[in-house]
Amino acid sequence: MERQFTEQEQVRRSKAEKIRSLGMDPFGDSFKRTHNSKTIKDEYSNKTPEELESLNVEVVVAGRIMTKRGKGKAGFMHIQDKFGQIQIYMKLDNVDPEEYELFDKADLGDIVGITGTLFITHTGELSIRATKYTHLVKALKPLPEKFHGLTDVEERYRRRYVDLIMNEESKSAAFLRPRIIRQIQNFMDDRGFTEVETPVLQPLLSGASARPFSTHHNALDMEFYLRIALELPLKRLLVGGMEAVYEIGRTFRNEGVDTKHNPEFTLMEAYLAYSDLEGMMEMTENMFKTIAKNVFNKYIFNWCGDEINLDGTWKRISMVDLIKEHTNIDFSKNMSFEEAKALAEEHKIEVEEHFGYGHIVNAFFEKYCEEHLIQPTFLHGHPIEISPLTKKDPKDPRFVQRFELFIGGKEFANAYTELNDPIDQLERFNEQIKERDLGNDEANDIDMDFVEALEYGMPPAGGIGYGIDRLCMLFLEKDSIRDVLLFPHVRERK
Repeated sequence: MERQFTEQEQVRRSKAEKIRSLGMDPFGDSFKRTHNSKTIKDEYSNKTPEELESLNVEVVVAGRIMTKRGKGKAGFMHIQDKFGQIQIYMKLDNVDPEEYELFDKADLGDIVGITGTLFITHTGELSIRATKYTHLVKALKPLPEKFHGLTDVEERYRRRYVDLIMNEESKSAAFLRPRIIRQIQNFMDDRGFTEVETPVLQPLLSGASARPFSTHHNALDMEFYLRIALELPLKRLLVGGMEAVYEIGRTFRNEGVDTKHNPEFTLMEAYLAYSDLEGMMEMTENMFKTIAKNVFNKYIFNWCGDEINLDGTWKRISMVDLIKEHTNIDFSKNMSFEEAKALAEEHKIEVEEHFGYGHIVNAFFEKYCEEHLIQPTFLHGHPIEISPLTKKDPKDPRFVQRFELFIGGKEFANAYTELNDPIDQLERFNEQIKERDLGNDEANDIDMDFVEALEYGMPPAGGIGYGIDRLCMLFLEKDSIRDVLLFPHVRERK
């Protein structure tokens, strides 16, 4: 395929060949730095011009040319590194003439190395007076215009590397996300959890209700799924005696793409032997508050048009109580499926063929309640039909010991008092197969190895899963999941 270049791209390629003709590699060699823009500003921004001159501080830095001005025998430029920008003053009298010519011919986007001394300009800007200019990399494509950047949102995600160069917010999010995840790891490690890794390729569909991606392993001649959850392998580790485990890993669901969902996403699941739902609530509330305090030093975040306050004691309410609050219908009463179905039809809720009583209860919650859960709320008491891996509520076996954390009307976590009864678990798996036969293509397979593992005895346990991407959206105050993923999935260019 023959590529077509713009006039500016052709000029830049010619400049690259000119640099090569001078005996230099236009795409550079290693370069040893002594400082970066942050260390310079942290250490010297409080100095007076006179103090800097007397200190005669020499620095060696490198970065991408972002601005360039001046003609003749002197000029200025800003170079950008990982931490930000710093101004460079170039003067013909201070550097080798060949180096000054390289500067004079340089383009925005080129990567250069600078040796020089620190000083403060007449406008008060901490800068570097260059004594040596080193060409490192010739940029063959021009950067977007300074004040417009990548205005096409799809292009921002498709060419994230350019977005990171031009957009300080995107770069800040890229560095803050790992800090959030590291804080989570530190929090879990401090509580005695062990971080583990489990297989991404799984022979059975299990652990959540979702449509999978499937693939074929040639050597084994077997069909595999990309995992939709982390749950069952981690529970096997509880059987094995590891007692407190968690995993932060990539998970895949073959579903829609929107501002809150990406087909490839990061999930964290944690399981704690001898704990329960109450233990998972306490851990969750403390983890969110720890991230807020240690990474952001605040508890109030603006997200999707709402002011979210993570401080204080979080609300707890059952699903049936919340539905009653918004519709005056009490699903905690003994009610037949036919009565529930009549209520659904009266409220224009579609009853699908595989629906049981609990599916109708959940449909009422989704239609009338979910969007109202703005401040952090633990919603508990889910119907058994939508919770195949959870212990029953001993007071009412139509419901289970489960909670979901909602913030801003969106689910952030899903927790269980884990089902460890192998007989009950097998019955639940069988019910899932019946649902699949009735058209529920998100129903789980029967994992007999997991049932067998439970037969060896799994301790009572609490377990929880967190959507890490959505958690990052809240803390980074981003309305779209694509703004917290470095490489979100987007449609191909047409």
